[in-house]
Amino acid sequence: MSNFFFNDRTALVNDAIEGALVTAPHKNLAKLDTDPSMRVVVRKDWDKKKVAVVSGGGAGHEPAHLGFVGKGMLTAAVCGDLFASPSVDAVLTAIIAVTGEAGCLLIIKNYTGDRLNFGLAAEKAKHLGYKVEMVIVRDDISLPDNKQPRGIAGTVFIHKMAGYAAEAGYSLAEVKEFVDHANKQVFSIGAAMSGCHLPQAQSDAQRIPEGSIELGLGIHGEPGASTVATQNSREVIELMLSKLTPHVTGKDRVAVMVNNLGGVSALEMGILTKELYHSAIASKISWIVGPALIVTALDMKGLSLTLLALDEKIEKALTAPTEAPAWIKAVQPEKMSVISLEAVETKVQYTPSDDKVSGKIVDVVTQTLSELEDELNALDAKVGDGDTGATFAAGARGIAALLKAQDLPLADQSKLCLVIGERLAVVMGGSSGVLMSIFFTGTGQKLAEGQSLVDGLLFGLKQMKHYGGADLGDRTMIDALQPALEALKQSNSLDDAAKAANNGAEGTAKSTKANAGRSSYLNSDSLAGNPDPGAVAVAKVFAALLKAGIV
Repeated sequence: MSNFFFNDRTALVNDAIEGALVTAPHKNLAKLDTDPSMRVVVRKDWDKKKVAVVSGGGAGHEPAHLGFVGKGMLTAAVCGDLFASPSVDAVLTAIIAVTGEAGCLLIIKNYTGDRLNFGLAAEKAKHLGYKVEMVIVRDDISLPDNKQPRGIAGTVFIHKMAGYAAEAGYSLAEVKEFVDHANKQVFSIGAAMSGCHLPQAQSDAQRIPEGSIELGLGIHGEPGASTVATQNSREVIELMLSKLTPHVTGKDRVAVMVNNLGGVSALEMGILTKELYHSAIASKISWIVGPALIVTALDMKGLSLTLLALDEKIEKALTAPTEAPAWIKAVQPEKMSVISLEAVETKVQYTPSDDKVSGKIVDVVTQTLSELEDELNALDAKVGDGDTGATFAAGARGIAALLKAQDLPLADQSKLCLVIGERLAVVMGGSSGVLMSIFFTGTGQKLAEGQSLVDGLLFGLKQMKHYGGADLGDRTMIDALQPALEALKQSNSLDDAAKAANNGAEGTAKSTKANAGRSSYLNSDSLAGNPDPGAVAVAKVFAALLKAGIV
């Protein structure tokens, strides 16, 4: 059974039509007030003095066809049920509603149901005195031996041609003559890695082997011409074009429609369009329409390409303005613009220097965190993902290596903190690495402004809290670090700072609610009695500094 958002299966198509019409950007569309089974969308601004252009077919191909109703394209669209042609009566109702003395052109895709229902409606309309002509689109080239090629996304190009000619005031005969000419210049092929899913129905959408595509499958999920073991974007585009380009041999210029069949992400469509731009046919491409949802197959994970061979008149029709809400304006492809940017030096510039006190502090802190790796990992395994010790140890070893190589500006506290912050962002990894980098970078910036070390550390803490989103009481390292720094600021006593850090770390074991970090996803039973490993690390560092006699 497929997943599908809907309320009432019997009202599904009507509901979708209403959703489209209430958001029509030009406020120019309406649904005919007739039998609910007849779903006809028309232009509100229609002038019957011009040739009416009517199309339609089964639902499930949105935005086709109702999305292409509007000035410069369709006059009306007749919507059937999902993948089912609209009834003869519905088509006839649409013809009568929009057709004046100038007549009506019907545009349909080459499927039996559409040919029969639209054809019979046309004959009935003629019997009633209306002038009606019909064009059948057969743009699918995937089955070369098929005497009845299917109509697929290229149908929308034909909508555009007909709508332009009608808007320009052509007679019905002139509209049909031009559309017949354009219809011979349209060639499409589709490719997909999975089919489509209908609501409340079993589906064989996954019949295509994993890692493969099906080439030439129909817009109702009909099996394609072949299965190819690739999903490589370049290979897929090259394969599709290899089938299409023989049909435009000798043509100097083409327009290409890049159609999302419903289930391809915008990211992937961008990649596929890039491959088209760099393909062998690129020099012939004058216009691209898309990538976009144009003629879909519900949620089919695939795309189709349509080539339209251009001449002056077809190009003018293609680029003429329209108020059809779903039409994607054709654009002329051009090489990606790249703006040169002068490189900005972001690395901290410094000269290594020596200072015994600073060197001792760095040595004590890095050695302590390295030795705590297993202990902190074990604590974190109870409340997180078990890697806090490894993360802190990695950062500590990265700084210790610089100390050992005598490559730290120990005599310049500001530069020292900035270098530590820069290095931690590289070697520490994860959110902790970035947070500690922010902490030391903020500290270094304040020290450069002449602030004291404690004030610099408090500013670094403020920045870490701002960007990290955690605060005192949220069961993080801040619960130990903030009390320690505040105690150090108040009494200038490392002993007081160490006691405050230890109390803060012990307090996290009593907390049963974490508001930040991975612990925030755990329940109170998992947290009770287990101190936060980051807070423990801070407390152990202050204790080690006190023991080492740092003053």
